[in-house]
Amino acid sequence: MTDREESPEPVERTEAPEPDLVPPLDVPLDEPELFPLDGRRYPSTIGGIFYLVVLAITAVGIGIVWTGNWRLGTRWVAGALIFAALLRLVLPTKDAGMLAVRHRAFDCILLAGVGAALIFLATTIPNQPGL
Repeated sequence: MTDREESPEPVERTEAPEPDLVPPLDVPLDEPELFPLDGRRYPSTIGGIFYLVVLAITAVGIGIVWTGNWRLGTRWVAGALIFAALLRLVLPTKDAGMLAVRHRAFDCILLAGVGAALIFLATTIPNQPGL
């Protein structure tokens, strides 16, 4: 073997240190901006509020489907998805909240596409006699 092709020396394995021996982080816990404890439960962006509206419209659509009018309920769900796509299109990313999952174009195309597909299916599926 040449000098450059020498095999490396084996590395000695050691166990992880005990938790008591690990030094604590140098972060003060009394600074409120580092660790907010306000317990906020409301949406912090306008997109979060609109997200809740989209969920409510979807729940109404599912309730309508539950009562037996599946075409109307499916249209409500599709309308909620198209509404979400329009909101994602017009809201800035920092304000979109949970409506922003991926890039804006991807979110809008996916939401509008699924909404349009649901409307198409609810409109074109023929009535089944006896059901």
